[in-house]
Amino acid sequence: MLKLIADAPRHGYDLIREIEGLTGGGYAPSPGVVYPTLSMLDEMGLIEEQQSEGAKKRFAASDEGRAHLAKNAAVVDGLFARLAAVGAESERTDGAPIRRAMGNLRQVLQHRLMREDVNEDTLHEVAALLDEAAQKIERLK
Repeated sequence: MLKLIADAPRHGYDLIREIEGLTGGGYAPSPGVVYPTLSMLDEMGLIEEQQSEGAKKRFAASDEGRAHLAKNAAVVDGLFARLAAVGAESERTDGAPIRRAMGNLRQVLQHRLMREDVNEDTLHEVAALLDEAAQKIERLK
């Protein structure tokens, strides 16, 4: 987060969206991770709150923060490479047709399993169909 703040002053929500973008939607940190980290970076003197409009706190890297980044450039580069790898994996595995099909499956399952005539045999049949689909996908070349 310090690197992103050093690149451009940011609010916590901006950081969440930027990280989500870097990972192609594969990961978005929660506010419960971002805001305590911002507080810690501020207490360490690595970032400084800037004047901003509204209630959102915007932070910029301090001189000490930029020096810390320079000193740890290899680690920072490695972390950003990992974020890029998550993004590449997400791009390969989370295509629109797959998301559509999984959403369709979820809806059909919810609709079918909410009916009153669902019994244990129906649940076993549904589980068997899902297992069969999983096995066929696993065997794709």
